[in-house]
Amino acid sequence: MAGRQRLAAVAVVVLLAGGLSGCSGGGNAPAAASGSPSPTAAPPSTASPSAQAKPTDRSPHGVLLSAQLAMQTARRAKVSYRLGAEAGSGPLFWQPKTALQIKRSTPGEAEQLIVVDTVAYQGGDAATAARNGGRHWERFTVPPDPDGHKEIPYAGLIDLLNPVEALTAATAEGADPVFVGEEKFEDATTEHYRVTTTAEKYAAAQTQLTQSRRDGLRAALSPGGSVALTVDLWLNDKDQLVRLQRTGSGDNGRADDTVLYTDLAGALLSAQAPAEADTADTGVRTVSPLAR
Repeated sequence: MAGRQRLAAVAVVVLLAGGLSGCSGGGNAPAAASGSPSPTAAPPSTASPSAQAKPTDRSPHGVLLSAQLAMQTARRAKVSYRLGAEAGSGPLFWQPKTALQIKRSTPGEAEQLIVVDTVAYQGGDAATAARNGGRHWERFTVPPDPDGHKEIPYAGLIDLLNPVEALTAATAEGADPVFVGEEKFEDATTEHYRVTTTAEKYAAAQTQLTQSRRDGLRAALSPGGSVALTVDLWLNDKDQLVRLQRTGSGDNGRADDTVLYTDLAGALLSAQAPAEADTADTGVRTVSPLAR
C-alpha cells in the first residue's frame, strides 16, 4: 500500500515538472486482467465516476472513485453473501447485462437461482422435479413496472449485491468517506474505508435504476425504520472491492449485510440457463421481496 502511494506521489512530481497544471478525468482506465475481455464502455444506464476524478488523487473520495471504475471494468465476480438471514454464493455479472447464478446456503424457495437478463430459473433440486414431472427447473419472468419497463427478476437481491451501486453511494455528493486503515483479509493487505450515510441517500444515488427499484432498495436497507447506515468497504491493491459490509439499526429491525467478491473478471465465471428439456415454463409471476 505504501509503495502504491509513493508511485502516486512520483506521478504528481512528473506532471508538475512537465508544466502541466492538472489532469482530466479522462485518464487511462485500469488494464483488464490477463486473459479477460477488454473493457467496454459502460452503457448509458450505468453510473460513471465523476469526470473530475484524478488518477493521482489518493484521498478517500478519490480512492473510492478509482474503485468504482475498477469494478465497472471488472464487470463480474464470484459473490458470497449474507443478507440478514439469507446467504448464498455464485457468479454475478453486473455489466453489460445482468446475470446471476446462486446456490443458497439457507432455506429458500429452491436450492438454486439463475437470472439471465429478464428471465429467471429456480430449482436444481428434487422437490422442484417432483412438482414438474421430473423437470428440475422452473422458468419465469416478472410483471413489468408501472412504466411498462420489463424488470429483472430478483432485482432487489441484485441491487444489494452489486458492487458498483455500493461505490456509487459511497462517492455520492455529500458522502464523506474516511480511511480506517490497512487490514489483513484473505492473506492479503487491504485498505478499509467507511462511509456513514442513510438508506434514503444510498438509494437516491442510484439514478440509473428505476424509481421502483430505488424504493425497494431503500426499504431493504432500512428494516425497522433504521436511519443511519454505515457502509464499510475493503479494497485490494488494484482498488477492487473485495468485501462490503452494511450495518444499521432501527426500532424493529437491523440491517446487517456482508458481501465478499472474489475471482474478479474471472474468465471461467458463467451464468447459464438450464437445458430446455429440464425446464418447466411457469410464465409470469411476482417475486417476493428479500426477507429480513
